[in-house]
Formats: sequence, structure tokens, C-alpha cells
Amino acid sequence: MLKRSRDEGVLNHLIMVDDEGSLALPDDSQRLSAVENHKKWVEAARLLGCKTIRVNLHGEGSSADKKMASIDSLSRLGEFAKTMNINVVVENHGSDSSNGAWIASVMQQVGMPNVGTLPDFGNFCISHPWGQTQDPCVEMYDRYQGVEEMLPFAKGVSAKTYDFDAQGEQPKMDYKRLLDIVKKSGFKGYIGIEFEGNTQPEADGIRQTKALIERYW
Repeated sequence: MLKRSRDEGVLNHLIMVDDEGSLALPDDSQRLSAVENHKKWVEAARLLGCKTIRVNLHGEGSSADKKMASIDSLSRLGEFAKTMNINVVVENHGSDSSNGAWIASVMQQVGMPNVGTLPDFGNFCISHPWGQTQDPCVEMYDRYQGVEEMLPFAKGVSAKTYDFDAQGEQPKMDYKRLLDIVKKSGFKGYIGIEFEGNTQPEADGIRQTKALIERYW
């Protein structure tokens, strides 16, 4: 994979890590096993020339308990990753992790330069466990507030889009407002494109997302 990337002039930058265990579980035995499971992806990131791995803060219990568990997990991963000059970032991905203030508090208490956030323009439903996205969202965190709260710790931004309208805009969100928030924050890293539409080919949606970003950036 590394040879292919180099041959094609592709820069490997970020690995999205899923299904390696829950980092926000109050149960120490399960959570510390999840921390260990994530470490191989830090090593893979170094091998592939990446700068960052993205993790999730999934778990069970009260928000306070999950916060303390998350702080411990990220601190352990951050210590391991800093020896390889790798960042560990958290994406808003349902439940408490979609609460921008909660994520910001976790980051402040971890307080490590290589531990940060990956604000996603979507994923602000906090009313159901992640993975049941077909259910109606009962409580939605304000996406503009959430992005703004996460940006001080951001080491990447995920420009999520859904189905486009006839004007090439996003009916579910004010994209100009979101990008203005990112610009105002002084963010200088990569903006990743993530298209989740259902009515058009993915390649077309990716190109339309790129055009929408360029229109307002």
C-alpha cells in the first residue's frame, strides 16, 4: 500500500479507526483492552506516513463517567502516539461525543498537543446510540455551535454532505456559515470530503462537495 501511494503521488494523512473497542467505557478492563487495540493503528499511521488517526468515544454509563474514561483513554493513547509524532483525534459520532461542549471539556482536561478533534459537519444527533441512524433524531445538538466549540482543538475538518439540491447546495445545513466558522477559527489543516447522499453517485457527490467548499472558501 505504501509503495502504491508513493508511485501514484498520493499523500497518506489520516486513518479512520472503528470497531476496536470502546474508549469511553467506565469498565477499565474492557476499555484498556480497547486502548491496546488502537495502538497498532498508531504504528500503521507511522508506517504509511500519516499524521493522524481518528478514534471514537463510544461507551456506556453517565456522561460524567464516560468523560473520565475518555480522558484516561486519550491520555494513554496520546502518550503512546507522541513517541511516533502521531496525532489522535476524536470525531463527533453520536451520543455525548456529538455534544461540542462535552468534547471540548475532554480536550481541555487531556491537555496534550497531539490529542485533538475532527469536527464533522454532520453527526450532531445525541439522542440515540450511534449505529441506529435510521431512527428519528429526538435531540440534535446545534451543528454550528458544535463545530465552533471543537475547532480550537481541531487537527482536521470533515466536510460532510448529503443529497444536493438543484442549486448545488445542502438543504440540511448552511454550508457558507459552516465554512465561515472554520475560516474565522484560523484553522489551517486539511478539510476532508465525506459524502453521504442517497440519490446520486458517490463520485459526483464528492466533486459537488469540493465545488461547494471552493465556492465559499
